[in-house]
Amino acid sequence: MAEFFGDMKDKDMESAVFKALVQFIYTDTVPEFRQQEWDGEAIYTDSAPKLEQQEEADTKAGTVMTQHLLAAADRYGLDRLKLICAFKLSGGINVDTAATTLTLAEQHNCPELKARCVQFIIKTSATLDAVLATEGYKHLEASCPLVVIDLLRSARGSKT
Repeated sequence: MAEFFGDMKDKDMESAVFKALVQFIYTDTVPEFRQQEWDGEAIYTDSAPKLEQQEEADTKAGTVMTQHLLAAADRYGLDRLKLICAFKLSGGINVDTAATTLTLAEQHNCPELKARCVQFIIKTSATLDAVLATEGYKHLEASCPLVVIDLLRSARGSKT
């Protein structure tokens, strides 16, 4: 159930997430997240390799921010924001984010996002092996063991 009443002091929510949540409530828009907006740091440079590092950092920061925003949207009953975040996350699934995003999808009831994560993970045995070696997968095992069983069944089913 949405938590609009009661004490607004929320230790579990970063200020940037809260700001984005309020922005969505008032403007019905979701900001694009960049590294400096998330953690106050930026890589300023003229060289291409550093620019690529900045773009990669922006992508990671945007993914993390979107994950946190999806959790907040679910917590406060903002279904449209939750769908927007799930859609954005489903377009950026990679080896590093697949297991973490799968955990998030399971915990916040996002079946389409969950299905996209599973499809990505079982796409090839190399992808499966790479995802199984991530910290996100260890977290998935610990927090959602039934999802791991479903994942293994899906992987077995895709090989037959």
